[in-house]
Formats: sequence, C-alpha cells, structure tokens
Amino acid sequence: MFTVFNTKGAARRGELETRKGKIQTPCFMPIATKGAIKTLSADEIRALDPDVILGNTYHLMLRPGSEEIKRLGGMHQFMDWHKSILTDSGGFQVFSLANIRKITREGVRFNSHIDGKEYFLTPEESMRVQLNIGSDIMMVLDECVELPASRDYLEQSIDLTAEWAGKCKVFFSSTALEPKPLLFGIVQGGTDKELREKSAKQITDIGFDGYALGGLAVGESEQEMYSVLDYATGFLPSDKPRYLMGVGYPHQIVEAVKRGVDMFDCVIPTREARHGRLYGFKGETESISNASADFYQKINIKNEEYKFDMSPINATSRFVALRTYSKAYLRHLFVVEDPLAPRLATLNNLEFYLELMNKIRREIESK
Repeated sequence: MFTVFNTKGAARRGELETRKGKIQTPCFMPIATKGAIKTLSADEIRALDPDVILGNTYHLMLRPGSEEIKRLGGMHQFMDWHKSILTDSGGFQVFSLANIRKITREGVRFNSHIDGKEYFLTPEESMRVQLNIGSDIMMVLDECVELPASRDYLEQSIDLTAEWAGKCKVFFSSTALEPKPLLFGIVQGGTDKELREKSAKQITDIGFDGYALGGLAVGESEQEMYSVLDYATGFLPSDKPRYLMGVGYPHQIVEAVKRGVDMFDCVIPTREARHGRLYGFKGETESISNASADFYQKINIKNEEYKFDMSPINATSRFVALRTYSKAYLRHLFVVEDPLAPRLATLNNLEFYLELMNKIRREIESK
C-alpha cells in the first residue's frame, strides 16, 4: 500500500508499506549488489537506518545461486538484514555485462561474465529467482536499451518489455506465497514522449504495485533526462510509487523529486567512496529545492591539500569514527590502501545520501 501525505508542486511525501515494514518516501536505496553493501557490516547498515536496500538478481543468481540462497533461509537471513529488500530483475546487468547470445520473445540467452556458463533468463525465471532470494519488492524483466537508439528499435523494445511484464504478472499472481512481496512494472521508451506514453499505458494496463522509469541515465544528457521526467511521471497513476532506476547524483535526485519521483537507487555513493571521493553538505542548508547543485560538495580526500587537514571527516556524523578521525588520517589510509579507508568513506557517503532524503522529506512536509 502506498499513501501520499503531503505534496509540494509535483513532489510527494509518502509511505510505501511492504511485508517487512514501512518505507518513507522519497527514499534512496543503498545497493547491496552481491548481498552486501561493499565494506559494511549489517550492524553498520542498521546504524545508517535505510528503510530498504537493493540486491542484484543477476549477480545473486550466478553466485551463490538463488536455490542456495533459498536453502540458507533467504537473503534477509543470509545477510542479517530484516527490513525491506528490492531486487531488480537482472535485465540491466544481462544487457550490460553478459555476453548475450540471443534475445527472443521467450527471454534472453546469455553467457555469464564470470565463467562463460550459459543461462536462459525468462520472465518466469526472473520471478522465480527473486522469490527464492526473498525479495520484498520485485521488478519485472525488461529489455534495457542503451541510448542513443533508433525509434524503430525502441518501439520493438517497449512491446517486448510489455509482453515480458505480462508474463511476470501471470507467474507472480500464481504463487501461493503469503504475505506476498510487491511487484513493480517498468516503463521504457528512451527520450521519445510518444513511446514513453505508449509504454506507460501498456504497463499500467497490466497493473502493478508500483512503476519504475527505466532506460534513463543510460547515455542521454542530464537535461534530456529532466525533460523526460517532466512528462513521464504524468503518465503513471498518482496512487502508486514511482521509481527512477539507477539515479543518481544528489542534484539529480532533487530535480527528479520535484518532478514527482519517489524512489531512487545508485552505486554513486558507494563506488565514489571506494575511490576516495566524499560527499557533504555546504553549510547548514535545509532548503535545497531551489539550490541547484550548490547545496553539496564532493572532495577527493586523496588530494595533497588534505595531507595536514586535522578537521574531522564529518563533525556532525552519528558515527564516532567520522567525528573523531581527521581528513588527514583518512587520506593516509587511502594512500597506504588500508581497508578501513573505503569503509569510512562509504559510511560518510551513505549517511549524506540518506540525510539528503530526510531533508527532502522535511521540506515537502513544511510547504
């Protein structure tokens, strides 16, 4: 169930309820690609306190395997995380990482990027794998098209995505599992307004618990993405959550929220952390809706300027280590390649992203 409590323009302050609890929206979902948020323990994730994290179906079906995860009690038990988990369908990684052999109406045949083993991922198999993992929010299988792409190819792709979505819904509806997870549809269509509208109608006619906007942040410009969001959210039901997949930078999240998006995920905070790039707010900024990209900063802690910087990594952090360790010390840890360095940086960046969402929610509430 999804409830909208407040609005500010097109921005929505809401709550999505899954079988594992309530998710406050707009929300950011940290990514636990292979069953872990890289460098962090379950206790540290709980201290960060996200309502939901994301697992990657493609990687988990390859290693350790969905049957193995099911035998181990499901992903919640396996990784000691007992709030909500969203899993993608595996489609994006199949189309971006794997050696694709053939795409048909039945599914996609590919070879693993790890060992070359052949797999056949069908809509039904994607559902089965996600059920084995124990997902609380499942995504339908879709074809992910890298932009730019021809209009003819995009139209074929949205028709295939709709066909696969229907098969996913049939399989999902036939399962006897109670309480059931949620199932989200995915709207494609690139930057073509007519195709976006067609795809949205195809997917909403099938009917899902929420709707994702796929096929963005895959090669188009930032302004093109905003232009799509200006109209694409209007094609979706107002009583269902809207999820912008794979986005993004902090200012992109703010802009998308202003256009009616409720859910986000991205590797940026964790990947950037492992390279020594730290995010933080500029000053005491509370109102960010009109701040463009000026409300935050990103620093490279490995730069020479931090060699003697004894100021704390984050003076206002909930984590003692971030309040007490200096930037100079963190820089040193990166220079000597100590594994503590990416862990501290990851905590910093995820804390920033989750606090960003807190600020956004408060701002919508205080209209």
